[in-house]
Amino acid sequence: MNETIYLVYIISFVLGSIVGLVLSYRKYTAPYVTKNIDVVALVTAIIGWTLAINSQLLTFIPYYISITIGVFFIALVLGMRPGYGRYETVIGFIVSAIVWTIGTVLL
Repeated sequence: MNETIYLVYIISFVLGSIVGLVLSYRKYTAPYVTKNIDVVALVTAIIGWTLAINSQLLTFIPYYISITIGVFFIALVLGMRPGYGRYETVIGFIVSAIVWTIGTVLL
């Protein structure tokens, strides 16, 4: 069963990377990144990292479903054009780590 779950995680990551690359090429025409933060990518990264890291805190969703969706959202932002999605990924990870720390300490 564990091997199947890991395969689903890998497939989710690959699909998210492909979708993120296609969407970012349609959205951004410049080959370089400006120092602006994309709000949609930021929200996607925060949701993805929160679902992937904090799956044990979400008791109403099975862990393998929340991790699969989270990995897809993470790959969606990581798979963007080169140079895009860096700040959003880091901010999403930091917010998720803060949520995990608060949830672990208080619960």
